[in-house]
Amino acid sequence: METGTKSCRLSYTNTWAVLLSLVGHTVVGLMDTFSTKSLALQAQKKLLSKVASKATVAVFVDDTSSEVLDELYRATKEFTRSRKEAQKVVKNLVKVAVKLAILLRGGQLGGEELALLQRFRQRARRLAMTAVSFYQVDFTFDRRVLVAALIECRDLLHQAVGPHLTAKSHGRINHVFGHFADCDFLAALYSPAEPYRSHLRRICEGLTRMLDEDSI
Repeated sequence: METGTKSCRLSYTNTWAVLLSLVGHTVVGLMDTFSTKSLALQAQKKLLSKVASKATVAVFVDDTSSEVLDELYRATKEFTRSRKEAQKVVKNLVKVAVKLAILLRGGQLGGEELALLQRFRQRARRLAMTAVSFYQVDFTFDRRVLVAALIECRDLLHQAVGPHLTAKSHGRINHVFGHFADCDFLAALYSPAEPYRSHLRRICEGLTRMLDEDSI
């Protein structure tokens, strides 16, 4: 596969959306609101301050992907009973996404790595479609299917970024996918109980819009 072909050319904004789909306002005082846009900007500034070539990198988080991530955060906080852990999951996801965006914008990934990211996007899109289908059609939910798809996406991402990211960043990838692939978390998320049902409904509404707009 040639790196110049359309099939191998991966949009860094699409990759960002994919990562956000697998997960506004920074926490202020006692308010527990979360802004992915603010978080992305903070992570971007911090990372760019450490690289020699400070090429312009703009990570845009649209309203839909931000809403999906916010609902994943709320569902995670409900499941773990820990705001700190929920924030850690989201922050790790954002940090990995920003680093990947920088790699793509800087042209640091080769043809084979771009091909792996393209496969990652295809699998993630299929995962999103499956997640929505399980919500829409009663009695079809199978957490084993979602776990297998999440693990496949995780492994493809590890392979694609390889030596470009530190062991710490690879650990963040494991942490994020490990949480979302937790069988108990998925069972809770797809249960009829509130508030999970409302979180899942809004997540799937957002994923549906992203699928329709081909942003995932």
